[in-house]
This record gives sequence, C-alpha cells and structure tokens, in this order.
Amino acid sequence: MSNPGAFSPLGILGGTFDPIHFAHLRLAEEAMDRLDLDQVRLIPSGTPPHRSPTVASAEHRLAMVRLAVEGNPALVLDDSEIREAGPSYTILTLERLRRALGPDQPLVLLLGADAFLGLSTWHRWRELFDFAHLAIATRPSHVLEPERMAPVLADVFVSRRVHTAAALRSGAAGAILPFGITSLDISATAIRATLKAGASPRYLLPGRVLDYIRRHHLYSSD
Repeated sequence: MSNPGAFSPLGILGGTFDPIHFAHLRLAEEAMDRLDLDQVRLIPSGTPPHRSPTVASAEHRLAMVRLAVEGNPALVLDDSEIREAGPSYTILTLERLRRALGPDQPLVLLLGADAFLGLSTWHRWRELFDFAHLAIATRPSHVLEPERMAPVLADVFVSRRVHTAAALRSGAAGAILPFGITSLDISATAIRATLKAGASPRYLLPGRVLDYIRRHHLYSSD
C-alpha cells in the first residue's frame, strides 16, 4: 500500500492575477516555508464564476504570471483553468489535479481568510475536502473564530482543523490548517486604479511584470 506521508504536499494558489503582485508571491513563498511544501502551482482563472470579467486577457495574465515566477523553480505556472472551457470552478481544477497526480499526493489549497469565510457559497464546496487540504492564510495575530462563521462552515472548520503542518502529510486531503503570513496591503484593484490614473505602482509588483504592463498598455486610460 502506498504511503501518503512519502509525498511532499503540493500547494495550489488560484486567482485572476489581474495583475499578479507581491502579496500573491509572498503568500506562496511563506506557504512553502510554513507548510513544508516543495512547490506551489499558481493557476490563473479562466472564467471566474464569482467575479466580473477580468480586465487583462487570459494571454496577458498567463504572461505576467510566467514573468513573476521566472527564476523560482518552486513556483510553477499552471494554465489548466484557462485551457478549459466553461466556468473556472475550484472543484473541477482539484478533480483534474487528482486524476493527474494520483490518490496519494497531498494537495493543499491556499486561501485567504476572507475567501474561506465565503466558502459555503462555492460550487460543490463540501467536496473540496475530498480532493485537498485547505490552508487558510491569516494576518499576524489574527485568529479564525468559528462563532464568526456561518454555522455550516463553523462545523466543518471545527471538525477538520489541524494544528501542525505535519498533519498535511498524513493524508491526501480533508484537513484545515490556518497559518499566519506577513500582511501586505496590496491589491490588483488598487494597482489597476494607480495605472489608470497615470501613477506608478512600482514596488507593488515585480519589475518585469510592470514593464510588460507598460509595454502592452494594460490597465491604462489610453
């Protein structure tokens, strides 16, 4: 019988990345350190079901993520959601990864606290735990409190919560682990607004990504 503990957990970070910025990259980096992940796959969404259409095209968003992770072999661009037709539901992405990687590979879906608090509105959300662990990134000293969650989510949180990264190796899926990260108040929305206003967002995102944005006149008022 194969042993899930023999596999290093694989991190999964999805998003529109419109554009990708340092808060995304820092989350991936700190998740690798604190959760003992060998790799994080960054998966730009194709057609996000819960958001307005992206501003930049799929082609541009892929290019920006590719530039952002260049030189870091532990961060890997995954274009599977963009290649698939239809809405980019997380459960479908996890199903694809599970088919490709087998039943024993621990998968760790990385979410911010705000996204987790809205989890019960996601498509087939209960099934996420059949395919992956969830690691919830919180601000320093911030504690996720079940009494502030929707009751149905609080029950799942309490029953599935673990307290150490080692627990993510003991099975392929099913656990919830909160972990603290450095708080960076950076958002793609604010970056787009800065560019539209003709101001500089330098040092909020990688220089290569900013150069690409300017070269292709993305997010500007021109």
